[in-house]
Amino acid sequence: MEELDLSLEHFGFRFQKNSAHTARTIMLDDLSLLLDHVSGTNSSREDYLKAIMENNCLGKRSVRTRILSARHLTSLYALDPSLLLFRSLRYFWSRDEKGRPLLALLCAFARDTVLRMSAPMILKQPEGTIVSRMAMEEFINNLDPGRFSKATLKSTAQNINATWTRSGHLQGRAKKVRVKAKATAGPVSYALLLGYLSGKRGESLFQSEYMHLLDCAEEFSMELATEASRRGWIIFKRINTVMEVTFPNLLAAEELRWVHEQNR
Repeated sequence: MEELDLSLEHFGFRFQKNSAHTARTIMLDDLSLLLDHVSGTNSSREDYLKAIMENNCLGKRSVRTRILSARHLTSLYALDPSLLLFRSLRYFWSRDEKGRPLLALLCAFARDTVLRMSAPMILKQPEGTIVSRMAMEEFINNLDPGRFSKATLKSTAQNINATWTRSGHLQGRAKKVRVKAKATAGPVSYALLLGYLSGKRGESLFQSEYMHLLDCAEEFSMELATEASRRGWIIFKRINTVMEVTFPNLLAAEELRWVHEQNR
């Protein structure tokens, strides 16, 4: 598993223990402002950081807040077009506006350990179930006892529940209720890519942990993959139970080589 983690880091996956969720949510509004401000396909990592720090595109009041925002956004999303994880996020972001909350969730999930830890707690809940901050605190603490102070555990649980609200899995302010997220073709395509990079192929691509995040029945996810293929975002071929998904618009030659080496 450690060897797979190292190879996935080539693409922008992140497995460090520290988490932006101890201090922030998924930062969907800030991410939207940043990606609107830096719209060029040839932009560099430095362009994104300059937009935050020098141009103050996020509208922060102090230099310290800009620094922290840049740090947390980088932790969640990499902000580096040389990394496939972020480059493909941008690709689908510009093509599927309705899918942006789930696109952000998928990218953050691939980079944030605490968000990954919290997923089973959210996904197993039937629709209509109340998900309290205290329940999330207990769940996180049980997985990693003593890791967080009481205050940090509280803020982390609040931030995690707020993230799952922004992604469409929870609803409400003070009382969070489990609802079904609304998948579209962009997030399904991105989830297929993340599963592909993780070694999934064929039908198993539609059963990965990334696909489970979308609250999407397998047959419906295949319909959305067909829609994405029709739009030219991915290539999806299906004959009965034999399936093939490829990403000619997204994977550079060196990235394809990494994928092939990983699967030897």
